Amino acid sequence: MELEDRTGEATRTRPAPGHARSAAPVPRMRRAPSAPPAEAPAAIPAAPGPIVKPLPPDLFITYGSSAETRWEAMHGQGYHTPNDRFFVRNHTATPLIDARTWRLRLHGDGLRAPRTLTYEDLLALPATTADVAIECAGNGRAFFDLQQDQRMAGIPWRLGAIGVARWRGVPLSTLLDLAGVRADAVDVMPRGLDPVYVEDGVDHGHVRRPLPVAKALSDVLVAYEMNDRPLPPDHGFPARLVVPGWSGVASIKWLGDIEVATTALSSPWNTRFYRMFGPGHPPGGAPLSDQVVKSAFELPWGATLRAGRQHILRGRSWSGGGRVVRVEVSVDGGLSWQRAETRGPRPARAWAPWHLAWVPRRPGAHILMARAVDETGATQPARARFNMLGYHFDGVVQHPVTVIP
Repeated sequence: MELEDRTGEATRTRPAPGHARSAAPVPRMRRAPSAPPAEAPAAIPAAPGPIVKPLPPDLFITYGSSAETRWEAMHGQGYHTPNDRFFVRNHTATPLIDARTWRLRLHGDGLRAPRTLTYEDLLALPATTADVAIECAGNGRAFFDLQQDQRMAGIPWRLGAIGVARWRGVPLSTLLDLAGVRADAVDVMPRGLDPVYVEDGVDHGHVRRPLPVAKALSDVLVAYEMNDRPLPPDHGFPARLVVPGWSGVASIKWLGDIEVATTALSSPWNTRFYRMFGPGHPPGGAPLSDQVVKSAFELPWGATLRAGRQHILRGRSWSGGGRVVRVEVSVDGGLSWQRAETRGPRPARAWAPWHLAWVPRRPGAHILMARAVDETGATQPARARFNMLGYHFDGVVQHPVTVIP
């Protein structure tokens, strides 16, 4: 993943062969002139509702504590998803955290020098920026039902549980270097400060999910800015993980501590939830990591278009596996395909905007479809592979429109 340092020059995160980090130089932290209070509060207040920011219905479809971006709200918005239009996935509710008392604790037997950082400590470390997509693992779940007659529980996202932002923060590898990550470290477990998650009377604790140490040391960012502004409360203030290419649950918001262990770690978020269960998957389920290929139109669902006029169909395609290299569009329900023109940047861990001109001649119902191919050769199938929890839908979505005289 390409990053930028504070001078704007491109840099890259360092590889972690064999996890040998002890010889790496350790940057010195610059203390802020005035130190914040020594102790964090015992309890963190929650917002009056599960989500802090306004959720106007022309921008979002709401599902209780979560909200999906309407794709038509991205039309004309540029490459990045504006903060006020970025989707929200909360397991419980957005906490309101005071940066002056916030602490990030690095601990575990996989560290030689555990330590605790303040917000000012984090801001004082060398910073990088990266354009990265964050996408909920269940994005597209509604289409298992709508297109494949496979109804399942969970938020019925269409395709709006994704956003691309310019994230700024400190590489997680830098923090692990500071804490002396051991060569035999195996897993890294970030934990959030949102309220504990209770399901059917069972308290599963704070949201947390382990990462392999190799991934943690490669391209993961501890971000404190989103699109050149401090993280909004709903998106992880004061600090969150950004895990490029992986399902959004890995990008833990409201970081409170990070455990590093020399043995494998687990939580309900990688054993009970966020696994692929069902026919064709292992008996214990398959873990989720890299996201799949998807495409979406910047059009309302069921949009109305005039016949005999040229319409520029716009959309975006993305993949957790790498850069999108080709997008094709069908305006006749998949009978024929045309190559769309990609425009703007195409970072490997974000999305590729594209467009295609279309002059519909026949009034009535039409089905638009878009499919993409990434640099690994992965493409979108006509039908997504079933799993019981509805994760990683990658089938070609059938987007209905109506053409009027």
